[in-house]
Amino acid sequence: MALLFGGALQAAPGTHPSELGEVTSEVVARDLEHPWALAFLPDGRMLVSERPGRLRVVGADGRLSKPLGGVPQVFAKGQGGLLDVVLSPDFARDRLVYLSFAEGGGADGLAGTAVGRGRLADDLGRLEDFQVIFRQQPKLSSGIHFGSRLVFDRSGHLFIALGENNQRPTAQDLDKLQGKVVRLFPDGSVPPDNPFIGRQGVRPEIWSYGHRNQQGAALNPWSGQLWTHEHGPRGGDELNIPQAGKNYGWPLTTHGINYSLLPIPEAKGKSLAGTEAAQYVWEKSPAISGMAFYDGQRFPAWQHSLFIGALAQQALIRLQLDGDRVVHEERLLEDLDQRIRDVRLGPDGYLYLLTDAADGELLRVGLRAR
Repeated sequence: MALLFGGALQAAPGTHPSELGEVTSEVVARDLEHPWALAFLPDGRMLVSERPGRLRVVGADGRLSKPLGGVPQVFAKGQGGLLDVVLSPDFARDRLVYLSFAEGGGADGLAGTAVGRGRLADDLGRLEDFQVIFRQQPKLSSGIHFGSRLVFDRSGHLFIALGENNQRPTAQDLDKLQGKVVRLFPDGSVPPDNPFIGRQGVRPEIWSYGHRNQQGAALNPWSGQLWTHEHGPRGGDELNIPQAGKNYGWPLTTHGINYSLLPIPEAKGKSLAGTEAAQYVWEKSPAISGMAFYDGQRFPAWQHSLFIGALAQQALIRLQLDGDRVVHEERLLEDLDQRIRDVRLGPDGYLYLLTDAADGELLRVGLRAR
C-alpha cells in the first residue's frame, strides 16, 4: 500500500561561518509542529515526533506523511507530549519502534514519562500492537522536566534519561524514578546486573541518579559508553558520562541558581564528597537538547566532535573531544536564530537538526572544509 505524502517544501542551501570552513544548511522539511526527535529508517526516510502527539514519516525529499496511527495518547501540556523516537537494534527483523512520551493519569492531574514500543506496519502507516514497557513512578510533573531520551547500548540494553519533574529532592530519592538514568532490557524487564538490584526500598531500574532534566543522550561510538546532558537551573548545564550506581549531585551540587536569582535551597556547592563531577559544565545555560557524536566519513574535519543543540542560545554547539575530554567549544548556526531541539547523524554523513517552533523545520547541515 502506498504511503500518501504532502508536497515537499525545501530551501536552497545557506552558508554560515565556522572555524573549519563554511557550514551549509538546507531545509529538508517544514510545517512540523514542535518536532522533538527523529530516527532514520533503513531506506533513508525518517520518523519524526511532534510534541502535540503526532509521529510522521519524512521522505529524503522532505515530503511529510499523514500522522501515523497507533501512537499512544500523550499528556501534551507544557513541555510534555510525544518526545523521543528510536528504532530497535534488531529493527530489520522485528520492525519495533520505541517512543518516549509524557503520560497523564497521576494524582491531581500530574504526569510522568513513559516508554513503549510498537511494530511499524509494512506500509509505514501505523504502529501495531503498541505496548507501554516503562512508566516513571510516581507521576509528579505538572508539565515540565520529563527528560526522556532513549539510547540502546551495544549489548542491547535500553537506557532512559529522565527528568526530575521539577521536584528537586526526588533526584536523590532511590525509591523514585525522577532524575534518574534507568537501564532495562528491550522488553522493559530489569537486567540482573543493575547496580541496585536486591537493595530494599530502591528501584531496581536505576542506573545512576542525581540528574535534573536530561534532554540529550547518545552512545559514544569510540568507547561504547552512554553520555547524557542535562539542563541546569539558571546556569550549570552539564555533560555527564553516567556510571553504574553513581550520584551526579542534583540538587545537592550545582553550578546554577534558581530562576528567582536565589540559591538552590538544597545546594551545598559546586562539588560534594560522594557525588560525581560533571564531565563539562556551561556556567551560563545554553539550554541544551539533543546530542550526536560525529564519526562519519563525509566531513573528516568534524571527526571526534560532539554536536549539541541549544534552545535558549539558539545555536549548534560543537565540542572537540580528545578521548573523553572536551578540549574546545565552537558555536555554529547562531545566525539562523532557531531553537535547536534534536541533533542526529544521518547515514549520509550529514547532521540533521530539528528546530523547536510551531512551524518547526528539519535541517540538513554539512561542512565545506578549508
